[in-house]
Amino acid sequence: MGNLGTDLEPVYATAKGFPLGSNATWRVGAALLIPLLKLISKEQWRGTENIPRTGPMIAISNHISYIDPLIFAHFLYGNGRAVRFLGKASLFRIPIVGWVLRHGEQVPVEREIKGSAAAALPHAIAFLKAGHCLGVYPEGTLTRDQNLWPMQAKTGLARLAVITKVPVIPCAQWGAATILAPYSKRPKLWPRTKVTVVAGKPLDFSPWYGKEEDLAAMVEASAYAMSAITQLLEEIRAESAPKEIFDPRASDLPRFGNYKKRKKPTWPA
Repeated sequence: MGNLGTDLEPVYATAKGFPLGSNATWRVGAALLIPLLKLISKEQWRGTENIPRTGPMIAISNHISYIDPLIFAHFLYGNGRAVRFLGKASLFRIPIVGWVLRHGEQVPVEREIKGSAAAALPHAIAFLKAGHCLGVYPEGTLTRDQNLWPMQAKTGLARLAVITKVPVIPCAQWGAATILAPYSKRPKLWPRTKVTVVAGKPLDFSPWYGKEEDLAAMVEASAYAMSAITQLLEEIRAESAPKEIFDPRASDLPRFGNYKKRKKPTWPA
């Protein structure tokens, strides 16, 4: 059951079932995909006690590979939550895949169209009002950092957290890029790869409540969220992240898509 309202005022059914938010599509998909993930990966999950089993929540994570959403969804599903993503619209145009995503109540977002983030926000809020778990990659795309450390985030997650005041659980994962390198479509299937996912304690966005229209405040809140993710990733990798965080806004690389194939457009003066 998808959106029961309109695009401007979306309404989603109250999260039910176990894992919470699952439906027939989720159960069939999990039965098919989880055994395949187990064939190519060795999961190592930590901090699972930090994931709320009931009520609305936002789970955030670093983004390093196209396979990340499957790994993140598996982690959350295995800990009692069937996650909703606001996904790249092009995925929904793929035969069969698009049907599965829609029936799994995922929402397509045209990321490269101006105003797409604002259009997606009502859907995110509606999912949370219905008690769902919403999955968010604050960076908005695969990290551009050459060593796959998190980069500076967009402000969408911060605005959503401040507006809804629901628990935000920072997560970090490592290993996905070994299975499927960034922007690659050729997975490494054997030997099995250790994939670690760690969930941290809920973040406190209260210092920024009421400041969702203050850009500087939202940039600060976004940095706070990404710092929490980076600290978890440092623990997994057992090394320190660089002091200078990659800033996609200051880069010549395109903001979305495979930057190895595309160049940032030069706008007329």
